Amino acid sequence: MKKNREEEREEVVDLFSSDELYNLKVDEVIKILNEREKNSKPIEEEKEKIFEHYYTENPTSELTIKELTFVLHNSHIYKLKAPSGVYGKKRIDRASALLIENVEITGKKLLDIGCGYGVIGIVLKKENPNIEVFMSDINNRAVQFTKINAKDNNANVEVRSGYLFEPWKDEKFDMIISNPPIVAGKHVWMKLIEDGFKHLNTEGTMQLVAFHNKGGKRIKEYMKNIFGNVTDVVKSGGARVYKSVKED
Repeated sequence: MKKNREEEREEVVDLFSSDELYNLKVDEVIKILNEREKNSKPIEEEKEKIFEHYYTENPTSELTIKELTFVLHNSHIYKLKAPSGVYGKKRIDRASALLIENVEITGKKLLDIGCGYGVIGIVLKKENPNIEVFMSDINNRAVQFTKINAKDNNANVEVRSGYLFEPWKDEKFDMIISNPPIVAGKHVWMKLIEDGFKHLNTEGTMQLVAFHNKGGKRIKEYMKNIFGNVTDVVKSGGARVYKSVKED
């Protein structure tokens, strides 16, 4: 929407006093305004540099820690430390909670990929002590706090740092679970599904959680494309847990 002359005049008056305007020519005013706009750009660029996604490998944001409490439907209580620069710092999100409460245990070895500060894998290990739990994340701060939370909750899990399956090149699993970072772009969750298929044992399952109308529908369709099958384990509040089986 174009500004009228009165609005433009008021903006200029805000920048210069009436005495300054009186002594300046039009060309001089335009030159000063252009210089101010030019000098403001580096500030905006600096703001962009400061903003970081939770899938940043080495967060540089100031570290703050929030103590979170997670209560399961069976009344078991877990306490975790959630650091800044890691997904779910304010609260344990509904999608992760839905996956924890409804994941189907279909074997011995479980990989929680993109584990954040560890709530999914740690709780599943404590609730299913006979399974082996492996966890990884590209975010080194997430990995650090997963180890801290595992120790605090006396959970015997293996935690590694790296992008998707890079830390697990020679490993295969019976279950691969994740609350995938949809905002990281489709190339990330598509590679997660593609490589997940390769890292599963026969009859192994991939179980992913997402909000169906916020990218989950595409994830479900791609799981069907790669595995040849997909089912909804549970639906709740717009979120769903999708399961695919690696068949013979």
